[in-house]
Amino acid sequence: MKLKTTFLSLIAAGALFYGCKTNGPAHDRLGKATREDKNGWIYLHLAGSPSDIGYQHGYLAANEIDTLIKVLQYYLPSNSGKDWAFYRGASARFIWKKIDKEYQDEIKGIAEGLQAKGFKYDSLDVAALNGYCELPDYYVPTLMNKVKPGSGDNRAPGNCSAFIATGSFTKDHKIVIAHNNWTDYIVGERWNEIVDIKPEKGNEILMDTGPGFIHSGDDFVINKGGIVITETTITQFKGFDTTKTAEFVRARRAAQYSNSIDDFVKIMTTDNNGGYANDWLVGDTKTNEVAKLELGLINYKVWRSKDTAIIGSNFAIDPKLIKEETTFDVNDKTTSPNVRRKRMEKLVNVDYKGKLDESTGKTIEGDTYDALNNKNAFDRCVIDGHVEEDPLGCKEFNEPPFFPMGAVQGKVSTTDLANNMSLWAHMGHPGGADFLAAPFFKKHPEYFKTQGKYLRDMKAYPWTLFKANQ
Repeated sequence: MKLKTTFLSLIAAGALFYGCKTNGPAHDRLGKATREDKNGWIYLHLAGSPSDIGYQHGYLAANEIDTLIKVLQYYLPSNSGKDWAFYRGASARFIWKKIDKEYQDEIKGIAEGLQAKGFKYDSLDVAALNGYCELPDYYVPTLMNKVKPGSGDNRAPGNCSAFIATGSFTKDHKIVIAHNNWTDYIVGERWNEIVDIKPEKGNEILMDTGPGFIHSGDDFVINKGGIVITETTITQFKGFDTTKTAEFVRARRAAQYSNSIDDFVKIMTTDNNGGYANDWLVGDTKTNEVAKLELGLINYKVWRSKDTAIIGSNFAIDPKLIKEETTFDVNDKTTSPNVRRKRMEKLVNVDYKGKLDESTGKTIEGDTYDALNNKNAFDRCVIDGHVEEDPLGCKEFNEPPFFPMGAVQGKVSTTDLANNMSLWAHMGHPGGADFLAAPFFKKHPEYFKTQGKYLRDMKAYPWTLFKANQ
């Protein structure tokens, strides 16, 4: 206890040092970092050493990071069967030692920024936060399967609807990239940062992310090297290797250091732990070539072209990967991934072929047409997902009827926008619908016990243009 008190005293002393005037201005580590709150988003500009970038993030978004960690501490025990101490322990046992020194320093910096604002989090809390996309849904099911084979299957989420297009499919024959993030509303409506990072090494990056993440998490990224990146998860994936590098580390490394599609593929496939298995959609604005990297743990495959439209709605297409690493039924035409696939293929290949641009990208990400029942609807089958209104829930995502999850925000960029380090972002359902917590709990009180403390309204804000260094 004395040692812990001494450590916290040292942290407090450090915070005081950076808050007083010595050899430089007050809060010297903040440098030229800025924060702006706009249309539901928190825009952060961060620059400098890895440690200072982290400190700036932790300091400027301290309240939001604190809230998100508290949400996960509250929600994960019921959602995954494991408490926050378990995830801190996993971070200490095998995540931390495989994190690049650069990103260890950034994570420590985030913790120091939080401590400077009076919050008592450490680097393991921040590492566990960054592992949110892979530890509960990939590591925990792997442990379950070791105890009882098959018991952890079907737990890998199916999140997001996306496309990337180029050549004859787009209005200017350059790249258009678009994505909406599907996740549990209790977390997703807090996935509301747009972060511009200007590091000492590698490319400047602009991405959407959650408070306290060093990576995008739902993965919509553009970098100064001309690379644009997004993804959708592979539904019902199984497999995780604790001896390899976490997905969040490789994703951040790829965002910062990729200058070509080949760079991206090499970084993501090297020392791959299988966590957060995705179909990655990647483009190079220097050549207007796009690619799809379908990345499992055992298998991966790449498709690339300068004249194509590639979609993602949580389905894999490599038969070998599907057979060996998933439990997904590609022939079940009633599942959300397959129905959304049908709708998106029609939109990008027929309705908007040759017309895809930033405007039609926004329209597609907000689409609410159910191609299974051939009508407009709010349910699991639409691109702008509304599982909270679906009486069937989403069995392939392991979600019961009326579970509060679906699309929580959207992003769009193009070659011209990305070359100007800009993107469009929409907080809340891209189609414009609000989610209101009180009426939801009145209809579905069964969710109040596990979500009532933190599930709140998710308002749909207007599309907003963000630019690095704005």
